[in-house]
Amino acid sequence: MLSAISAAKQGDNVTILEKMNSCGRKLLITGKGRCNITSSLNIEEFIKNIPGNGRFLYSAFGNFTNIDIIQMLEQEGVKTKNERGNRVFPVSDKSQDVLNALLKILNKLKVTIKTNAKVNKIIAQDNIAIGVETDSEKIYADKIILATGGKSYQSTGSTGDGFEFAKKLGHTVTDLKASLVPLEVYEIDLCRNLQGLSLKNVGIKVKDIEKNKVIYEDFGEMIFTHFGVSGPTILSASAIILRYKNINEILKNEKIKLYIDLKPALTEEQLDLRIRRDFEEVKNKQFKNSLDKLLPQKMIEEVITLSKINENKKVNEITKEERTKLVKILKNFEITIKDFRPIEDAIITAGGIDIKQINPKTMESKLIKNLYFAGEIIDVDAYTGGFNLQIAYSTGFTAGMHIRNLDT
Repeated sequence: MLSAISAAKQGDNVTILEKMNSCGRKLLITGKGRCNITSSLNIEEFIKNIPGNGRFLYSAFGNFTNIDIIQMLEQEGVKTKNERGNRVFPVSDKSQDVLNALLKILNKLKVTIKTNAKVNKIIAQDNIAIGVETDSEKIYADKIILATGGKSYQSTGSTGDGFEFAKKLGHTVTDLKASLVPLEVYEIDLCRNLQGLSLKNVGIKVKDIEKNKVIYEDFGEMIFTHFGVSGPTILSASAIILRYKNINEILKNEKIKLYIDLKPALTEEQLDLRIRRDFEEVKNKQFKNSLDKLLPQKMIEEVITLSKINENKKVNEITKEERTKLVKILKNFEITIKDFRPIEDAIITAGGIDIKQINPKTMESKLIKNLYFAGEIIDVDAYTGGFNLQIAYSTGFTAGMHIRNLDT
């Protein structure tokens, strides 16, 4: 959509060929249906949040910034707001409003949108892209932009078609992996007992226990699931874990641990004081009935089990050593990471068209003239927080511009 807007604004006759029955299906599910439009960070900070080939995007971000997308939407009546972590959302909390605004712009620019138009082939002659072939017709064009997405959320239409088109034209597609994906754990019973529990404002650390090395740290929200853990902090962690050397072997050996700090605002000493105060208020109660103020109800039984303190023990009989162990558990709730969920469950696909074969100033293929790439099909990926959508806008807008390939 951004490619079409960019090209049409410069007077091009533009057609979008959409495989599904409507545009923007993936956009509708972003931000849990609220659409995390972009991030309000300075655009220079974006690169730090893109572990997958971020430097490739300098020119694209220069062509179309986070301010540009916000202004574009606000001109169509979509007011925005900033939330925790510099995330930008529509004030309405409706992703449909963002999609409607883009469709409205496309309509004003007289962009033709053909839905249920499945492309089967890019037509090329003498290393020049000249058209596409659908189920029903051949369409010839001066410029073709592949913006077919990755392989995640395949129900939205991103089934990897573009990778196959590019391969047939001689492009290299790097290994496709799940990024921003929930994680499976070895302690499956524990997570199933906690299933649905969302923890807000917790600290997490992912650690290689063999090397005693912290791979990733974050603060924010996470959730327990029937297979393990998910939520914003976990999804961002997955983008780093998948790039860790020999990760599959290390996961098999149960060497990657997730430590959850349930009380990150308190030091161990401060937490101990807090527990002592709580215990003083209920000193004649049993231990199992003393943690209501400290923990979500669902977690109490699991913490008691891990502490190995007799649940029927009176609070005033709990020893200092037992209390110290309780503090350690609350500050380092330990889970062992087993694997990534399948790529179909991922928010983003890591891997894609090799960036060495794309001109970063124009998004044009270095192998096939007049063929351009935009969005998730390119081997770039970022953390959660609106960065991946901004990559789509910026590469899309750049691909639609009238800039000849400066390197050839």
